[in-house]
Amino acid sequence: MVEIPRKWYNINPDLPKPLPPILDPKTRERADLEPLKRIYLEAAINSEFSQERWIEIPDEVRDFYSLWRPTKLVRAAYLEKFLDTPAKIYYKNESVSPSGSHKANTAAAQSYWGLKQGVERLVTNTTAGQWGSALAFACKHFGLKCGVYMARSNYEQKPYRGTLMRMWDAEVYPSPGKHTKSGRIMLKKDPKSPGSIGIAKSEAIDDTLTHEGTRHAVGSVMSYVLRHNTVIGLEAQQQMEQLDEYPDMVIGCFGGGSSFAGIFWPFYYDKFVRKQAPKDTRFLAVESTASPRLTKGQYRYDHSDPMKFSALFKMYTLGHTFVPPPVHTGGLRVHGSAPTFSLLLHEKLVEAIAYNQLEAYEAGLIFSQTEGIVPAPEAAHAIKAVIDEARRCKKTGEKKVILFNLCGHGYFDLHGYEEYLSGKMTASDAKASVMKKTLGELYKLYPWDKPEV
Repeated sequence: MVEIPRKWYNINPDLPKPLPPILDPKTRERADLEPLKRIYLEAAINSEFSQERWIEIPDEVRDFYSLWRPTKLVRAAYLEKFLDTPAKIYYKNESVSPSGSHKANTAAAQSYWGLKQGVERLVTNTTAGQWGSALAFACKHFGLKCGVYMARSNYEQKPYRGTLMRMWDAEVYPSPGKHTKSGRIMLKKDPKSPGSIGIAKSEAIDDTLTHEGTRHAVGSVMSYVLRHNTVIGLEAQQQMEQLDEYPDMVIGCFGGGSSFAGIFWPFYYDKFVRKQAPKDTRFLAVESTASPRLTKGQYRYDHSDPMKFSALFKMYTLGHTFVPPPVHTGGLRVHGSAPTFSLLLHEKLVEAIAYNQLEAYEAGLIFSQTEGIVPAPEAAHAIKAVIDEARRCKKTGEKKVILFNLCGHGYFDLHGYEEYLSGKMTASDAKASVMKKTLGELYKLYPWDKPEV
């Protein structure tokens, strides 16, 4: 019997060195967090830099979790057979949440915080729509209003994500759009802009600042968001222990970092803190070549949105003005990355690899044909890495145990699969010239911050 965890794991006290502070872009000093409480929820700001290792999950949140948690740990036996590999492949099935992804884990917590704080409405930004729909459902459950700014290319590619949000009474806006001053500025610059998570974030914060009783909810990147998703890895630990198994590798896709952190943080704790892990487990993040921050970006201070509403965070980034190509893997179209993960990557405690959407969709198709689940395109990036590793095991004869996070289903992404099947899909890699330009602009803006690769 697997129990829904009673506490979230917080990696902050267990990082190899202190997390670089959030900076005020004008003074270069540690940012005053109090003004941020007009934008974000108080509980979010108060807990971002918490050094408490284990944080109690409120009963109301845990009760909400019981709608879908604990999620199953599944052995991908048919995928193993197809690959003819000696490796054992397990996946944590987060696609069974009400909104179809892991995003519900933090949506529940943030909506509960909003209720306790007495705010009327939460506003957010989303790309593929998994986060937007998760927040819409959680807000409905806790009695809050919800507004969602969805990157325009994804809004058009995935119309039923918007329908799902509206079914849960959320207001959904394509971004950039004319609903906010920020959106109008972006449209004036580029009337055909496909949008991005950063542009949508600017609009969400703009909306928040112009409406009393509204706060901005965050779907990834921030420490508290990643922390909320550790219920995934904590459950997986229980489940693997019951099977007398332990992973040689933990793999997850990487957009802002929430789904990957959710599954690997608890195993990181085993390896680097408790130092009682039975194996020298590797942790592999899989990003999109359309936005390769981890593999081709710089480790430096940057904003999380192009209008520079946010303070400066130290992270792997391609620059806040970078707009990724309009690929179907919307959840991975992010210019920056979680500061906690960025620090671990910089210290070489975790690894990263990038695949294009053609490679990901091929892996997703194989998974659907063997395991019977259509994976979200984002999750298919992780599956591609799993398949590659399993094939390596076939060549070497290694009997590795591979664990990955199936962070969401792809039943709202069938348009993308149809494009792949029809041969119309292209790799859509980020252009080197564009990345060089946006990183150069960032350096000109903040020359005092020495870029690190």
